[in-house]
Amino acid sequence: MKIFCSRANPTTGSVEWLEEDEHYDYHQEIARSSYADMLHDKDRNIKYYQGIRAAVSRVKDRGQKALVLDIGTGTGLLSMMAVTAGADFCYAIEVFKPMADAAVKIVEKNGFSDKIMVINKHSTEVTVGPEGDMPCRANILVTELFDTELIGEGALPSYEHAHRHLVEENCEAVPHRATIYAQLVESRRMWSWNKLFPIHLQTSLGEQVIVPPVDLENCPGAPSVCDIQLNQVSPADFTVLSDVLPMFSIDFSKQVSSSAACHSRQFEPLTSGRAQVVLSWWDIEMDPEGKIRCTTAPFWAHSDPEEMQWRDHWMQCVYFLPQEEPVVQGSALCLVAHHDDYCVWYSLQRTSPEKNERVHQMRPVCDCQAHLLWNRPRFGEINDQDRTNRYIQALSTVLKPDSVCLCVSDGSLLSVLAHHLGVEQVFTVESSAASHKVLRKIFKANHLEDKINIIEKRPELLTSEDLKSRKVSLLLGEPFFTTSLLPWHNLYFWYVRTAVDQHLGPGAVVMPQAASLHAVVVEFRDLWRIRSPCGDCEGFDVHIMDDMIKRALDFRESREAEPHPLWEYPCRSLSEPRHILAFDFRQLVPPRPLCAEGTMELRRPGRSHAAVLWMEYHLTPECTLSTGLLEPADPEGGCCWNPHCKQAVYFFSPVLDPRAPLGGPQTVSYVVEFHPGTGDITMEFRLADTPDSPLLSNKVA
Repeated sequence: MKIFCSRANPTTGSVEWLEEDEHYDYHQEIARSSYADMLHDKDRNIKYYQGIRAAVSRVKDRGQKALVLDIGTGTGLLSMMAVTAGADFCYAIEVFKPMADAAVKIVEKNGFSDKIMVINKHSTEVTVGPEGDMPCRANILVTELFDTELIGEGALPSYEHAHRHLVEENCEAVPHRATIYAQLVESRRMWSWNKLFPIHLQTSLGEQVIVPPVDLENCPGAPSVCDIQLNQVSPADFTVLSDVLPMFSIDFSKQVSSSAACHSRQFEPLTSGRAQVVLSWWDIEMDPEGKIRCTTAPFWAHSDPEEMQWRDHWMQCVYFLPQEEPVVQGSALCLVAHHDDYCVWYSLQRTSPEKNERVHQMRPVCDCQAHLLWNRPRFGEINDQDRTNRYIQALSTVLKPDSVCLCVSDGSLLSVLAHHLGVEQVFTVESSAASHKVLRKIFKANHLEDKINIIEKRPELLTSEDLKSRKVSLLLGEPFFTTSLLPWHNLYFWYVRTAVDQHLGPGAVVMPQAASLHAVVVEFRDLWRIRSPCGDCEGFDVHIMDDMIKRALDFRESREAEPHPLWEYPCRSLSEPRHILAFDFRQLVPPRPLCAEGTMELRRPGRSHAAVLWMEYHLTPECTLSTGLLEPADPEGGCCWNPHCKQAVYFFSPVLDPRAPLGGPQTVSYVVEFHPGTGDITMEFRLADTPDSPLLSNKVA
């Protein structure tokens, strides 16, 4: 059965009704899942297998049957490991129905249907007893309920319920124990993802400084963890202030509590500085002795950096302290880890929490609204002084004392730059209540509330009265819109420019004046794993899972490009960057499609994993800002990506394993078409020497 769903088109700004399969959200979830990455995580798989074997042996040595409860079974991999290790029976719990159905098929394909029962329920709904899902409690508990933060997927409530209702007291648990570690650092780069810095600009009247409002400075920030590939952050970007501190451990073989708690560790700072950020990770020990250990530690805290397992389903955590605090080398402090049932956060105390009743237990929440408007990359972008200077340089070439400026972006400070550079009148359109409130605070803190006019409505609805009957001589945008996910979604600026054309005066300047779409073919060092078929995992056939992911990727909604922050995912360019399409903002959105076709020559040996696409914005003929490559690739093809933006990644199919032999075509051909009516981009990549075999043929919204 088909259903109609409304979807806001980020490029055109319109709401569209699309006919979808009734299970389209399943396709999306499967296609964007980390199942493939987990199956490729050999370190994880081997350690789990070793831990399961040891747990089954301990139970058997006691003369007991080994009854396993596997919560969150996914493909059924851990259950099959348990049966292979000698378990008498396994109850595999999976709440996500498409995944549970796949697990049933995988278990059957591998010949374990008589020893594994897949139960399609949430573990808290599973019953035990003669008429229940399980006839008796299990004596081995196997789970993989962990995310980057360890507890963010509800591990604590699930364990708490399992111990109370589903497993025997002091059961064997795999993993047996988890420990969360933390390290206090000073990092201007990471701190710029959470706070608004003063912005400096040179004007004809001297230096002007845009200062953040007090409540933005005092706000603790967004409550959610910032999870990143910490190994890609340069050591030069932070100063270590503490040793690695084991903050707290959880014993999964005993009753677990999901109640809020805090754990403190006293330490002496290694050097003086400003405490701003806590870096955190965890390890899990698969056995009681701690001999089988799997860790997510970054390279500088890893026992064997050369043998580190790359993974994207578990990364590392960045937590921001509510406020930066000075620390003095050798002067003891307490780092406090707080957690509730799903989240962790940190505070710094001068004394132990046991002696300080004022320790704040509540999870920090943004009360300034800026963290609701700007995500962390956006904070970093606004705080990038070099980027600001590029806008100042471009604005200085087009502004006149009698200019009337209209700024069209979400939560942009370009209107403040325009005012300080001498524009007669500045209007800024803010379509959301959050952006309206945040900008009002910034304007008030800088005594500009009477100098810049905020219009709270969608730009398409502007009237002459909103602009005080003035004609706009400069239409200005970054462009940045909070609804944009893929690089070209910010082409919404072009549609806005078209909608407000009636308000532009003769000879009005539009900045940026144009944009261009660019692409390059790349070989990823590791990111290929999230799309590469697994086939066989530790001796178990999981082709059914590969086929399921492929079907999900073939579904229309899930075939779109994936946004990835490529500064976190090293890759090599195999081709030179190619200019694909141009968009002239000085003209209205055209009635006919824009088309381009050509080839990209692969000039370096490697495996073509994907095409990466990004936008470049031409503020003036002399000034361009790139959301993708910031400089030419090095001789080996190494790429330097804009750290504030996500680039669009189109994985070729099949995604090539680096173990596959080199060779194949030396060029990739493409056909790209921009459809003005819908804002969609369609594109097709083909191997140049096999014109009937598409590498990629996708519709892009």
